[in-house]
Amino acid sequence: MKPRVSLQDSALRNGNFSLRIDPVRSEDAGLYEAEVKYNTEVHSCHVELGVITVTLSLPSPVVENEMVLMSCNSSHRASLVETCWFHNEHLGPTSRTFCSLPGALSILRPAMSDAGSWRCQLRYSDNEIISATYKLQILGFDGPTNPVVYAAAGSAAH
Repeated sequence: MKPRVSLQDSALRNGNFSLRIDPVRSEDAGLYEAEVKYNTEVHSCHVELGVITVTLSLPSPVVENEMVLMSCNSSHRASLVETCWFHNEHLGPTSRTFCSLPGALSILRPAMSDAGSWRCQLRYSDNEIISATYKLQILGFDGPTNPVVYAAAGSAAH
C-alpha cells in the first residue's frame, strides 16, 4: 500500500498509533490489526475499514444533455434497503432528494443546474447508514436562454 500509507511518528510517543491511508481505494476495505509492544507489554486492537464508492457511467466532467448514471456502492455486508441521493441539500430551493433501490441514479438530460454536490446515502437492513459526497461537474452553456446578444458598436460584448 506504499506510498499511500503512513504512521504519524511524532504521535507515537504520545500513544497514538493511527494509520493514515490516503487516498482510500475499494480494495482497502477489510479488517486491520495493530499490535504495539512496549517493554514486556503487548497491546493490540482491531479496526474494520468500510469503503463507499461513487462512480459515474461517463468520465467527469459530464457533457450537458448526455445521460449519466451515478452509482453508489459500499463494502458493508448487510442487505441494502434504500439509497437516497441529495443534491445541494443545504443550498436552498434548488436542493433535491431522490430515494430508491438499488443504488443508482439516472440523470437523463443533465443540465448546468445538476452540477454541484451530490450525497449518496445507503441504508442497510441492520440500520447502518453510510454516505459519501461526490462533486458533479457539467460542461455546458451557462449563458442567456436567448442566443441573440446585442452590443453597441465600439463597446465590448460578453
